[in-house]
Amino acid sequence: MTTLEPAPTATPDAADPEEVAGRVVGILNDGAICVLASIGHELGLFDALASLPPATSVQVADAAGLDERYVREWLGGMVTACFVQYVPDDGTYYLCPDHAPFLTGTGADNLARTMRFISLMGQVQPKVVEAFRRGGGLSYDDYPGFHHLQAADSAAVNDASLLDTIIPLAGVTERLAAGIDVADIGCGEGHAINLLARAFPRSRCVGYDFSEEAIETARREAAAWGLANARFEVLDVATLAEESAYDLVTTFDAIHDQAHPATVLSNVRRALRPDGRYLMVDINASSNLEDNLGLPWASFLYAASTVHCMSVSLGQGGDGLGTVWGTQTAERMLREAGFADVVVHELDADPFNAYFVARP
Repeated sequence: MTTLEPAPTATPDAADPEEVAGRVVGILNDGAICVLASIGHELGLFDALASLPPATSVQVADAAGLDERYVREWLGGMVTACFVQYVPDDGTYYLCPDHAPFLTGTGADNLARTMRFISLMGQVQPKVVEAFRRGGGLSYDDYPGFHHLQAADSAAVNDASLLDTIIPLAGVTERLAAGIDVADIGCGEGHAINLLARAFPRSRCVGYDFSEEAIETARREAAAWGLANARFEVLDVATLAEESAYDLVTTFDAIHDQAHPATVLSNVRRALRPDGRYLMVDINASSNLEDNLGLPWASFLYAASTVHCMSVSLGQGGDGLGTVWGTQTAERMLREAGFADVVVHELDADPFNAYFVARP
């Protein structure tokens, strides 16, 4: 993951009006670029460009199987965004080589995939505006395709790092090889648990999620991979009632948007065996607003919270903890749930998340 420049620091000092106007216009322009890049990712246009030599809009459209007129207009936006270069002499376009790693492929560096969340925010904005007026929140059904978007983002990180970097943080690799019981709480489409089941065939792995659609996707992948040691169940994890059932429990960006996060963490603690480990992956930010001023993606986190994570919690009559609950609150809540030992890790490969390893 590339190193990003810090976000502008808020200051009480008066700024030059022209500078303020310029920044606002820049934000407007960048927002439009984000929407166009989201479209480009969804339609495979960046990958098509990456596979071609300098090509005309007709050739790009043919390679992607799309309408040329739309592709030509989209290319105009990408050229003015400096993502794509245009050669007017022969009317050809090519993807800037230095941008390609962050706009193409299935790896964690492809930020165009994450830009699709901005388009989703736009879809639900009218409903969120109403929630501002009346209180409460939205339901997960209000976010078409959200599980798939989140799963794609998580899969990119897990494919690259889960087995070699993330799981070793919990110190259970040898135990997984020998065979232990594993549960992923709020598993979404289940890719993480399927990766574990495939890598450690002696271990018994289960994924829980309330979404029937996500669970069906998880089951299909497990069947395609021929996994006899992975199963998935539709379950509201707030009702998880198992005791001393698992040697490893994992959650991947699943706690902060729960209706009652403290209840879920207590359930996880109860479900662990005395020598078990809990690996909680969640947002890497501070619980203190003033400490997030230099975080390059802080505004995105607060937007995601307002439009989705906080809202779906409130929509269930929940606590509305929000995306930016922060590592301090997360660690405190883990200890309040009964975890005696909590260690927080950060990974260069995934600066967006913190990795909490907790022991009973």
